[in-house]
Amino acid sequence: MESATIAANLQAIQSELPNHVTLVAVSKTKPFELLQAALNAGQVDLGENRVQELVSKAEHFDDQTVRWHHIGHLQTNKVKMVVPHAHLIHAVDSPRLFKEIQNHSASSNRISQVLLQMHIASEEQKFGFTMDELHAFLEEIHRIPSTHVRINGLMGMATFTNDEKQIGREFKALRNTFDELNPGHWDTCSMGMSGDWRIALNEGSTMVRIGSAIFGSR
Repeated sequence: MESATIAANLQAIQSELPNHVTLVAVSKTKPFELLQAALNAGQVDLGENRVQELVSKAEHFDDQTVRWHHIGHLQTNKVKMVVPHAHLIHAVDSPRLFKEIQNHSASSNRISQVLLQMHIASEEQKFGFTMDELHAFLEEIHRIPSTHVRINGLMGMATFTNDEKQIGREFKALRNTFDELNPGHWDTCSMGMSGDWRIALNEGSTMVRIGSAIFGSR
């Protein structure tokens, strides 16, 4: 794909996004030159779901302004590799993972920004807190505040289906939970990918994660 095409794709998507919505360009599996084309077009938020790939790209582009987003399921044994590079860790789906991020952030003397992932899809294999688990976890955090992790909000992935009404219901449920639980400093409700980001916008998304519509299919 040519640089001009990537720039045009980015411009087309940005033209549909309200000013308060952040676009994360999902650059996973894409070579350095395509990421450079996105950076040259003014896109600074890039998303990766593989730890080694995020680290490699972060080191390659360390002389440029990039906000790296880790968007996939994160194993606790790889947290130490992500913490030094991630602007935002999207998919914190368990208390154990949160505590691991807290520990490595404290040892690195930095504050990590995270999103808590809710399970909103019908597929059981998707990760995330249930509503009861989320309430219990937030109560625990309220009793013992974390000093090196800042929760920015919630994220979720809808069911992989052609049923747009179902996708809309799932996104609406996530946004309703975000509004219900927002303690005042949350600013991010991340939902919507290449196939469903317009539905997510209609239901109140403030951050969309788009890959193939920008960089082409893998």
